[in-house]
Amino acid sequence: MTEGNFVDYVKIYASSGKGGKGSAHLHKEKFILKGGPDGGDGGRGGHVIVRGDKNLWTLFHFKFKRHFKAEHGGDGSKSRSSGKFGEDVYLDVPLGTIFRDIETNEIIFEITQDKEERILIQGGKGGLGNWHFKTSTNQTPRYAQPGMPSEEGEFLLELKVLADVGLVGFPNAGKSTLLSVITSAKPKIADYPFTTLKPNLGIVKYRDFRTFVVADIPGIIEGAADGKGLGIRFLRHIERNSTLLFLVAANSENIKKEYDILLNELKLHNPELLDKSRLLAVTKIDLVDAKELAKIKKKLPKDIPHIFISSIAQQGLTELKDKLWEMLNPS
Repeated sequence: MTEGNFVDYVKIYASSGKGGKGSAHLHKEKFILKGGPDGGDGGRGGHVIVRGDKNLWTLFHFKFKRHFKAEHGGDGSKSRSSGKFGEDVYLDVPLGTIFRDIETNEIIFEITQDKEERILIQGGKGGLGNWHFKTSTNQTPRYAQPGMPSEEGEFLLELKVLADVGLVGFPNAGKSTLLSVITSAKPKIADYPFTTLKPNLGIVKYRDFRTFVVADIPGIIEGAADGKGLGIRFLRHIERNSTLLFLVAANSENIKKEYDILLNELKLHNPELLDKSRLLAVTKIDLVDAKELAKIKKKLPKDIPHIFISSIAQQGLTELKDKLWEMLNPS
């Protein structure tokens, strides 16, 4: 998936179908002049239904089609025949998609399960046929109900990627490289800041055929919560992660300071992120010698467990996966 194909915000217009009219038909036969009312009910208008699809990872399919309209219900007819229901319209979305009302910005619902269905807009109810209105004093009602009108609205779709572990770090901390090594994901990797321009997901194959999902987001810089850099746009994606893996390069000037900055940016974005389990991975240890590594250990923050890894040299990766699995599945 290219950067241009990753779409996590989109506005759509949707309209349900209106209900069909009830029939005011009076039954007639050759030798029956006053057969009474037999007008059928109108059919329900089509719903606009949202459906979760675990195979989708982006809202890209809404990029070129943003207007959706369900079918109107059919009118009732004679012999109490009801009109057909209008055909429903289904909007398939990736798991983690939130629907907001554009006018109020309130969350309507969110989709988190595969094949989960929620009605976004209900179709209009069909009108009742005239046979419903027959009484002892009104044997031949010549009226029926009209169908209920359709409803419409504009909605904002917002995707929050669902993953078990979220990678948090400055640009060039080695997040994409780690993802490419421990999963089958193929993120863009280069030696310059902001190589990652979109979230990348990868599935880690663990022991005994068990797996967990890791998400890499664009690097965070100081001031990200205020709109600097690229990370702020994607910070919401780690709101779904149960564990946060902080990555700081071993050749960083001040590992503790970088970690504190990252932690503060998460706090400014959403204080609840600090309630998640956290692990600090000191990356690129192949770039420093044993003496320098010993100095680094003494200066690490005390309030978070740590691990030393090198994605290039394949050091510490098994221990990292073991630790993450343990954090995701506490006994």
